[in-house]
Amino acid sequence: MLRNEGDRLERVVVCRPGDAYFRPSNLRDYNFNERPDPNETLRQYDRLKSTMEAFGTEVVEVPELAAHPNSVFTRDVCVVTPSGYIRLRMGLPARQGEPEWMAAHLDSMDEPCAGVIEPPGTAEGGDVILMSSVAFVGRSTRTNDAGIAQLSRILDRMGYEVRVAEVQNSLHIGGLMSAVGPERVLCSKTGFPDRFFRDFDTIEVACTGPSHGNVICLGDDEVIANAAENADGIDALEGRGVRVHALDLSEFRKGGGGPSCLILPLERRSSD
Repeated sequence: MLRNEGDRLERVVVCRPGDAYFRPSNLRDYNFNERPDPNETLRQYDRLKSTMEAFGTEVVEVPELAAHPNSVFTRDVCVVTPSGYIRLRMGLPARQGEPEWMAAHLDSMDEPCAGVIEPPGTAEGGDVILMSSVAFVGRSTRTNDAGIAQLSRILDRMGYEVRVAEVQNSLHIGGLMSAVGPERVLCSKTGFPDRFFRDFDTIEVACTGPSHGNVICLGDDEVIANAAENADGIDALEGRGVRVHALDLSEFRKGGGGPSCLILPLERRSSD
């Protein structure tokens, strides 16, 4: 299971892009910026997968959900916790059905379900980052007050302190912050309440795009970043001793996603 996003990444679920991702029926409905190039998308996906495998992460691949271009962004549909997964409810209408699709796969892997977000609540995984005893949650266009209230009740039972921030200039809070270690955070210099990151070491970066705070934490001070748009973040991380695997993930920005959107972490192992 998973308690801290900054622990060593042991097991993830990913979805190989296919016809749905390459040919969305309507760019706006699915939050796409432009149509991806199939060959380049698959090259980038394979590089991401091989980088995680070389690190020692078990990569579980599930088939794309038919007619759901965003199903490649597995992060958003569930949150895995120490007590099992929480089945979320999507804020983007075109993504309805994806949480049930992923839940069926997790059930087949004998992953327990720790809760379900019910209407009128909406909550997406990009708005939930678990670290130590704190759950950072974003209130966004995709995650509403009713969803946050339900998440808070579930996470409170697990011993998490829920801290909520308004998300601005990004789709999810995950575009503005990421774990880079058990007690260390990459974050935007602006947009967070005072003392939001109290008790955490922060590496700050100017928010010049929708996912400049978005990386995949592989383990303590080792991450994957999007080389195509995050030069400032990479410089800030490397300047603080973080090892960065800089990959070109530009074809997934066309679909509106950053690096962490592409993985659903199932297991992380503490170094303690």
